[in-house]
Amino acid sequence: MLDLRRLRLLRELHVRGTIAAVAEALAYSPSAISQQLAQLEVEAGVPLLAKVGRRVQLTPQAEVLVEHTAVLLERMELMEAELTSSRTEVRGTVRLAVFQSAALGIIPQALTTLAREHPALRVEVTQREPENALFEVWARDFDLVIAEQYPGHAAPRRAELDRVALGHDELRLGGASTLEAARERPWVMEPHGTASRHFAEQLCRTTGFEPDVRFETADLQAHIRLVESGNAVAILPDLVWAGRMPSLVMAALPGTPRREIFTSVREASRDRPAIAVVREVLSEAVAFL
Repeated sequence: MLDLRRLRLLRELHVRGTIAAVAEALAYSPSAISQQLAQLEVEAGVPLLAKVGRRVQLTPQAEVLVEHTAVLLERMELMEAELTSSRTEVRGTVRLAVFQSAALGIIPQALTTLAREHPALRVEVTQREPENALFEVWARDFDLVIAEQYPGHAAPRRAELDRVALGHDELRLGGASTLEAARERPWVMEPHGTASRHFAEQLCRTTGFEPDVRFETADLQAHIRLVESGNAVAILPDLVWAGRMPSLVMAALPGTPRREIFTSVREASRDRPAIAVVREVLSEAVAFL
């Protein structure tokens, strides 16, 4: 009989690539992971791991087990969703990943509503960059993600994840009246690899200049302070001002670009009452912005 917990470890190795990464994600020691996988190999009666240099690689037999394990985990989530939907009270824990401006603009009001209307529900919120968070929902590190998509930069898509729009917010320029006026100014931008950085750099380049990025940080509050103090210009989303008046004069950008804000969950857990309730309240919070 194959042990489902060990099968899940094998799938985690397939998803994360190394035993060290699996150990870090699950808070086990690498030796404990290796022992469990060795036991699974005994149970399966076929080799599951092959040494490739200093790393291990899944054998074709292991790939078969991973494929079936994904189906088993999906069926378990569907079973749990159907079981919990029979309860009259929404309870349990929802692990939510969220990017910073959504954490500032959407989450406080949503949590207040959830605490009032569903006191038995626990929501754990962790700040994550959307590109990583979408992977982490797929990998089952989180149940739900609030993510973003900038113009000209498609967010990653996975077949196992759904996608529900929350809304749009406009992107504006702070610290200068036009992009042309910002040509010679220092810029603050988010780190390389983020959708917002790609969008901002491309917008400057299509305007005819390479931005002088002197400050790099994912903290949008730091962006605001640098612009307020006259040390930089920045492109900021409207959501960062949610619930309060902007402290800066924000100028419209050519074409009035907007980013899309959306939520994603695994298809198998979409109908779980706790997740459905959190999504509903998040939509209500956005509607009041």
